[in-house]
Amino acid sequence: MDEPVFVDTNVFLRFFVRDVEPFYLKARELFKKAEKGSVKLETSDLVIAEIVWVLESYYAFSRPEIQRVIDTILETRNIKVANQSRITEAVRHYSSGKIDFIDAYNIAYMKAKNYSKIATFDIKHFKNIEGLKLVL
Repeated sequence: MDEPVFVDTNVFLRFFVRDVEPFYLKARELFKKAEKGSVKLETSDLVIAEIVWVLESYYAFSRPEIQRVIDTILETRNIKVANQSRITEAVRHYSSGKIDFIDAYNIAYMKAKNYSKIATFDIKHFKNIEGLKLVL
């Protein structure tokens, strides 16, 4: 099989939002090929962050809707997401409704590195996270 194909944010968005039908159909075909195993796809954690931001800010998706989108991406055969375990944990924190996605990802990053201290002025998002100590 050839090298993986990197999937950009807009391909995922056109598929999930289905606002431009020709692009939706092309994206759907690509994802069907991945499901069948005829192509391997890959994307970055920054693409996932951008998907969350666009769905939330532009399309007004709810957090549970966004979680379903990200879970679908993470669970699709032959789509590799960089730092998938961190993304999975970040989506879990984010969907709780108490923290934005980037802060949730930073918490997942810190936990993966076994860091317990954080220097931040964003006290409201980090003060109630179990195992974290604010240093400022």
